Amino acid sequence: MSADVVRTPGLQPKKVKRKLKFKQENVAPYVFVLPFIVSFLIFFLYPIISTGIMSFQEILGPEDVKFIGLKNYQNLLNEHFYNALWVTTKYTFWTILVLIPLPILIAVLLNSKMTKGSNFFRSAFFIPALTSVIIAGLFFRLAFGEQETTLLNSILGMFGVPPKVWLQGKNTAMFAMVLLCTWRWLGVNMIYFLSGLQGIPTEQYESASIDGANAWHKFISITVPGLKPVIIYVITISVYGGYSMFAESYTMFAGPRSPGDIGLTLVNYIYQQGFNENNLGAGSAVGITLLGIVMIVNLIQLTLTGFFKKESE
Repeated sequence: MSADVVRTPGLQPKKVKRKLKFKQENVAPYVFVLPFIVSFLIFFLYPIISTGIMSFQEILGPEDVKFIGLKNYQNLLNEHFYNALWVTTKYTFWTILVLIPLPILIAVLLNSKMTKGSNFFRSAFFIPALTSVIIAGLFFRLAFGEQETTLLNSILGMFGVPPKVWLQGKNTAMFAMVLLCTWRWLGVNMIYFLSGLQGIPTEQYESASIDGANAWHKFISITVPGLKPVIIYVITISVYGGYSMFAESYTMFAGPRSPGDIGLTLVNYIYQQGFNENNLGAGSAVGITLLGIVMIVNLIQLTLTGFFKKESE
């Protein structure tokens, strides 16, 4: 009886306090991540599921929807889709080829103590990223116009080169789109690599100098390996950015259509099918296919760069 009396008034409140504290510690992390989970479910997972369902439907109106199986995917096997895939892949390839080494080089130069006014140049390179893509696209459209008085043709005319019709040729139109992408995103990638350079210990460069290594050997043996995680990240987001390119091409060619489809990207093709052709089912099929392509390309590049091997170790 005495044992029961001691247990009831003395120990019970402590157990309740511990239990409440234990529950609060378990619930708190979920409260903090709840905004992300809710936004992920509403703005990412639900649209993907909805788009996947629509890709198997023929949608002629809000009340006229019927399932047609894989017909939308079968209709993708046409020259317009193949051309859009080729243009988008080529655009992504060239933007990655330019926007990896060039920002690294600029970041290394601006990170050097010998460079004067580095803060000014960092801001100057980053300003294009703050510019509206519509304004930038209109400027490049005018700059690459076919008249003799346009910016590019005027510069070529100073060297006796005849004016070119830039936006009606495959190679010249691709050059214009890649140049626009480089102008806009060079500063952003430069900031990524500058942040990565801050994480490389200066002692490594000092040791290399003692061993007699020159600037090139330091760059190859220390800088590039030290920037590998940042390089993998930039390649990953560049693959997504390249395959999702829409506004630049749409603005430069004044719509989703371009001469000979030389500027037709996969997202432009989605716009054509979904809105111009009023075929939301076909547009959804292109969107799901694009999602699969981006995932496959990124999985391949992450495997080749050793990302998963590093994680497993």
